[in-house]
Amino acid sequence: MSKAFFVTGTDTGVGKTFASCAMLEAAKSKGLSTMALKPVAAGAEIVDERKTNEDALQLQAHMSLELPYEQINPVVLDAPTSPHIAAHIEGRKVDASRLLGYCRGALLNRPDFALVEGAGGWRVPINNRETLADLAKLLDLPVILVVSLKLGCLNHAILTAEAIANDGLTLAGWIGNRVEAEPMEYESEYIASLKGALKAPMLGGLPFSAKSAPVEAAAEIDLSALDL
Repeated sequence: MSKAFFVTGTDTGVGKTFASCAMLEAAKSKGLSTMALKPVAAGAEIVDERKTNEDALQLQAHMSLELPYEQINPVVLDAPTSPHIAAHIEGRKVDASRLLGYCRGALLNRPDFALVEGAGGWRVPINNRETLADLAKLLDLPVILVVSLKLGCLNHAILTAEAIANDGLTLAGWIGNRVEAEPMEYESEYIASLKGALKAPMLGGLPFSAKSAPVEAAAEIDLSALDL
């Protein structure tokens, strides 16, 4: 059995990587082999004389398969901005078909549970013609949506879910992530509204990440709705 999912968010900075790492840990706790990819990442730093991205390093640290960094994050761009702008600054070309090739090659490892994490939200551009949604469509994977639990999340989540459906893909589940230290007002009512509006199961509600690690947050994740 090998199952793969595309992870997107309602916006940038909503905790996609934190949620992905928590899911990887939850899957590992069930004895499953795990892998995660970050096909394109904008925002680089030099680690051990190599250009890397912090999100990709986090994914690498929490997956069970041992893969070279370059396979996990084949395209890393310097500027912490939209990928199409970062690529233009560097004079590089990023397109969905090339990213698809990288992903398909890595997915040949066939772990029990694999995640392909996007950058930003569903319609983030990677060039003047394509967005990361085009990669998701080429991969034809079910989607897991990370929702930041804050004012405005209902509109962002519903619009993203509609876009995913309009692109012909299945929303397999969603995760609520607390992005602020103080719980949002009327949080339980917002979660109830999200459960009613999103035609997919809630896989978990994650604590504010500054106070928890993905290993601890994994206890809040239920992957059974994904048939794992």
